[in-house]
Amino acid sequence: MNIAKYFWGIRALLYKYKLGKVDRLSYIGKPILISHPRNLKLGQKCRIYPGLRVEIVNDNSYITIGNNVSIGQNFHIVSYNNNLHIGSDVTISGNVLITNCDYAYQQIGQHILDQPLIENETEIGDGCFIGYGAVIQAGTKLGKQCIVGANSVVKGVFPDYSVIVGAPGRVVKHYDIKLEQWSRNE
Repeated sequence: MNIAKYFWGIRALLYKYKLGKVDRLSYIGKPILISHPRNLKLGQKCRIYPGLRVEIVNDNSYITIGNNVSIGQNFHIVSYNNNLHIGSDVTISGNVLITNCDYAYQQIGQHILDQPLIENETEIGDGCFIGYGAVIQAGTKLGKQCIVGANSVVKGVFPDYSVIVGAPGRVVKHYDIKLEQWSRNE
């Protein structure tokens, strides 16, 4: 095991007193920002590489990360007025953004940062894999064991066992449980 991971494990132990929950066997690389740390909950064996940026916008917002989750470097996650949930056994590559809010771009001529945020429930199902550089937008619900391709921009509801690629993200393949095989979407 890399010596840095021992230090990350010690950091996770120290964060146990700052965060809402840090379960056993978790480690955290040096984060950039964790706002409202009490509203961040990590399950068992969460492995988070350096560069984590957690923006929990207010006290009504939560981020819950399940067990056995691996998160690559420079992960950015934003939660506003809701619980953003990442299931168990999820792998998130580096440079990924996941959010449950967006700006209500309604007022033409008004700077977008001066417009209100709108919240849309975002959920990552158990066993998902999110490729390098992907963006998971507000309102996205990934079923269990979905695969999101590198650099994809995903928004919407996607069924279990889907392979999602592109910008905008679309299902190109799915696993058919009845036939017990992968099928291409035409």
